[in-house]
Amino acid sequence: MAVEEGQLDEYTKDGTVDLKGNPILRSKTGGWTACSFIVVYEVFERMAYCGISSNLILYLTTKLHQGTVTASNNVTNWIGAIWMTPILGAYVADAHLGRYWTFVIACAIYLTGMCLLTLGVSVPGLRPPRCTAVNIEDCQKATTLELAVFYGALYILAIGTGGTKPNISTIGADQFDDFDPKEKSQKLSFFNWWMFSIFIGILFGNTILVYIQDNVGWSLGYGIPTVGLALAIMIFLIGTPHYRHKPPTGSPFTRMARVIVAALRKWMVPLPKDPKELYELDLAEYTSKGKFRIDSTPSLRFLNKACVQTDSTSPWMLCTVTQVEETKQMLRMIPILIATFLPSVMVAQSNTLFIKQGTTLDRAIGKHFKLPAASLGAFVTVSMLVCIVIYDRFFVRVVRRWTKNPRGITLLQRMAMGMVLHTIIMIIATLTEKYRLGVAKDHGLERSGGILPLTVFILLPQFVLMGAADACMEVAKIEFFYDQAPESMKSLGTSYSMTSTGVGNFLSTFILSVVSDITKAHGHKGWILNNLNDSHLDYYFAFLAILSSLNFVFFLLMTKLYTYKAEISDSMELLKEELEGPKKKVPNEVELTA
Repeated sequence: MAVEEGQLDEYTKDGTVDLKGNPILRSKTGGWTACSFIVVYEVFERMAYCGISSNLILYLTTKLHQGTVTASNNVTNWIGAIWMTPILGAYVADAHLGRYWTFVIACAIYLTGMCLLTLGVSVPGLRPPRCTAVNIEDCQKATTLELAVFYGALYILAIGTGGTKPNISTIGADQFDDFDPKEKSQKLSFFNWWMFSIFIGILFGNTILVYIQDNVGWSLGYGIPTVGLALAIMIFLIGTPHYRHKPPTGSPFTRMARVIVAALRKWMVPLPKDPKELYELDLAEYTSKGKFRIDSTPSLRFLNKACVQTDSTSPWMLCTVTQVEETKQMLRMIPILIATFLPSVMVAQSNTLFIKQGTTLDRAIGKHFKLPAASLGAFVTVSMLVCIVIYDRFFVRVVRRWTKNPRGITLLQRMAMGMVLHTIIMIIATLTEKYRLGVAKDHGLERSGGILPLTVFILLPQFVLMGAADACMEVAKIEFFYDQAPESMKSLGTSYSMTSTGVGNFLSTFILSVVSDITKAHGHKGWILNNLNDSHLDYYFAFLAILSSLNFVFFLLMTKLYTYKAEISDSMELLKEELEGPKKKVPNEVELTA
């Protein structure tokens, strides 16, 4: 479809098209209208995911009769898989199918997993018989078939998540044109409100669904989110005419590999003094395809050798400056990515050991209501929702007047705030657990494993602060990796944040297993037992607090070495000018606000 003269400003300038590859009008597509259809899916998907993950440790211990360490590790292994598969989904989207079709196919897989899981907890022949024994080791274990159906369903969900998670948030962000200052301004708030909508779904899962699972039945508790997910997929498909799409640009891994191989093969070739002598295509070749050209930077200078022109023009011997800079952007984020692994370990405790703590305490509210232990996660959600609103509506508006940064503070500074809170949380958890164990000893409950005469609400500080930490760390993390990724690798960049969560959960499994084995060596009792009243979770939480502190130091060092990518458009500069007032531009000035 040809763009008529005089109408250019009406069309998006960031390379987005319709499903047929035609240019699209800004006024009729994208923006918050398109995002409303997308957000509905995420609300229901998070409701389904949270309805499973928040209560999974209790299902494994009470229904499949597994021990505390085994159940905790099975939870973190599954959550780890949930957050690791997105890197494959990002590859498929960027290299082959595009974000929209990858997402739609993955939705079908996800829904299949939900249906199978609902069957697994509903059909008597697919679950172990009920057991009322105090010691779970005396209960009948799940059969191979029962475990195959249950875990098969869980890991089908993980495969489906691999295609939905890295693409749904990216599809949402794609609805805002980076070259339009107004839409860029809206995009700055998008990830805050995106996380807000996610945690609306999580709040429902942590309260209503968990209560239904504990008091009505697991069949209904899993059946409701299955039906809700099916409706959400239908709503997403209905919104298709409103969406802006970015076509696939080829495998990001192949492009990065070509740069690295070309640089290594020419490691003896000297670099020219003038960067303009490096190989690059004309600007017109990029703009005609709706792509972006990136100027050469001095960081990771060795990779610039891939652009030095020699006799060979093979793509594995000669790369453009833009290809090299894209690779640099993805490599520069890896140290930051590594520094986010341990914070994900801290978050994993709220889905496992924090919940098990809750089962040992008095959860009665009045005479007729008993709070499900997994509903403690709702306090994380409520806290996060409140903190996001305060951050977006008050904190940013006040602080950016001082910093002149449209985001208020940088994304890395926001992540640092979350890391500090994680350390504080683990210190509080240590002191709370020490107090809980003291009460258990005073009442002679350390051996019997009975319910303590202590309200479950003593755990509120660690859950509430976890929500505040998520509002800083998790929101900033997904925005950072999306924002700092090159335009052609946004799905891969988004998958970095999910890989962080996945690796963090696997790391949690590793740490818990190692600590459990070491502390039980040579005939010792061990820190983590099935009977938490006779355990020493306080030692374990203190150990995590120390790890969190050391990781924070590592993160600070990495942020000192990190260089934000330059903005391709001038929209951030225009937004900054609105805060500072009009000023005279310096030629070739590069903004690095991120």
